[in-house]
Amino acid sequence: MTTVDLLLTNGHVFSSALHRFIETDVTVLDGKFYWLPAPGTFTGEAKKTIDLAGTYMIPGMVDSHMHIESSMTTPTRFGRAVAAHGTTTVIADAHEITNVAGLRGLQEFMAQPSDIDVFYAIPSSVPSTNPDMETTGGIIGVAETKELLKNPRIICLGEAMNFKGITSEPDSLIRQLIAECRRERPTMPLEGHCPKYTGEDLAKFIYSGITSDHTQQTPASILEKVTNGMFVQLQKKSLTAENIAAVKDHQLFENVALVTDDVMADDLRHGHLNKIVQQAISLGLDPVDAIYMATYTPARHMGLWDRGSITPGRVADFIILRDLQAFDVVAVYKNGQLVEPAADQSPADPHAFSADLRHSVQAKPITAADLQLRVPDDVSAVTANVIEIAAVGTFTKRVPVKLTVKDHLVQWQDADLALLMIQERYGHGGHIAFGLVKGALSRPGAVGATWAHDHHNVMVMGTTIADMVAAQNELIAEQGGYVVAQHEQIVANAPLPIGGVVSDAPIPVLGKQIADVRQAMQNLGYHNTNEIMSFSTLSLLVSPAFKMSDKGLFDVKSQVKIPLFAE
Repeated sequence: MTTVDLLLTNGHVFSSALHRFIETDVTVLDGKFYWLPAPGTFTGEAKKTIDLAGTYMIPGMVDSHMHIESSMTTPTRFGRAVAAHGTTTVIADAHEITNVAGLRGLQEFMAQPSDIDVFYAIPSSVPSTNPDMETTGGIIGVAETKELLKNPRIICLGEAMNFKGITSEPDSLIRQLIAECRRERPTMPLEGHCPKYTGEDLAKFIYSGITSDHTQQTPASILEKVTNGMFVQLQKKSLTAENIAAVKDHQLFENVALVTDDVMADDLRHGHLNKIVQQAISLGLDPVDAIYMATYTPARHMGLWDRGSITPGRVADFIILRDLQAFDVVAVYKNGQLVEPAADQSPADPHAFSADLRHSVQAKPITAADLQLRVPDDVSAVTANVIEIAAVGTFTKRVPVKLTVKDHLVQWQDADLALLMIQERYGHGGHIAFGLVKGALSRPGAVGATWAHDHHNVMVMGTTIADMVAAQNELIAEQGGYVVAQHEQIVANAPLPIGGVVSDAPIPVLGKQIADVRQAMQNLGYHNTNEIMSFSTLSLLVSPAFKMSDKGLFDVKSQVKIPLFAE
């Protein structure tokens, strides 16, 4: 007679194979699903029996594309937060900490324990472009890739973003990494980042071996990518009624998954992948299809045969739902054990990360004199190449703006612009690059961060020099963070002392700090669907169309450096 750990009865159980709910009992043994006997037919013994009382049992959710550092927290804090919301497996692309500290930083990050299963991607974009365009604290090359491929927790190549290197540079680093992965792991997924690419450009991207894309989508882009063999991952900014209709109309449930990509710490207090599922359902996706796209589809895409399905031998990760349409999580089980939903208030472990990683910002404090935009020629006006941000998403464009010059100083303040500075922070000279931004801050103040994708140098933007100095000085003093300054005082602050990108504070504490930063940015007139990500991606050289690093301003697609002032 078989003795099982759990017997679950009287529930509606999701069958991934049948793509519907079925009436069956479920047994769990040693952290895995054991048998699905017909209702009332199990004759063995159960150490514990759970009467589901007509509720719904689904597999634990699998987030196939995300960045733990986007929540600015550690794998330990992250796991405790998301497990209670039903996310039991993630595939993390930790290229933020890796850009800061290379292979050593990634290995420290991967060594942190977690309540959920965390698999990792090889960070393919360290740097996201090349050392001539941005300075990073680490580089992932062929040797590092070979080392990471030996680790069984590495299950894919992280999002490849360098379009030019992928499509037109035969000897580029990213092509070498793709070739190495194909040699050692021929069937391993190679994740991509290809926003707005279509036609032959998209074909080149896919031809290189890239298997997926998670960037902002339209119905046309979803259909084109899937038709051309690419797996599509829909994150929050791609969840529109039109996109959901495209998935439904073409029955793309095998080819499209729901993912988070980035969840800010303030949002993480309230949910994770469950919020994406809820939003997709609210936009017209059938709950059964949404469940399928958040469990079975991503698990299969990532080669994780042992999860995403309530069937014998699979990991006993499951969620109990009261109502399908609301997708309200009643309980979560990880490896057959109930996840306790209590908030994490445990103290940080001061020895979890090395001293080097906690003291990684090597830049010097600046003064007001360092922020003067001078032009050498005796001219009365210049035309600036200005970054214009949008109210939705993270895309930008280049716009010309004519500015007056007085005593060799550019009068950018008179044009309702903000000054942007990026300072090298890794001990390679501390040089500063300048840009100007339109559509950002409309009131006096400054915002600054070392959480500046993907190189994570010191980035400060402001409408007043004194506030920019205050923000930069605070970032140096606290070894990284996200701050807002007003009237020469720090009015909101989220310290990120681990690599300048991660905090080890409890999520309720960190979430409140980030919420305060967001509100302070709004108070300065910064309005976007995600103000924090909008600012932090002004330095992301692979996100269309006009961005900046410590090396200057660049056209993203061509990777051509653009001068601040036109000739």
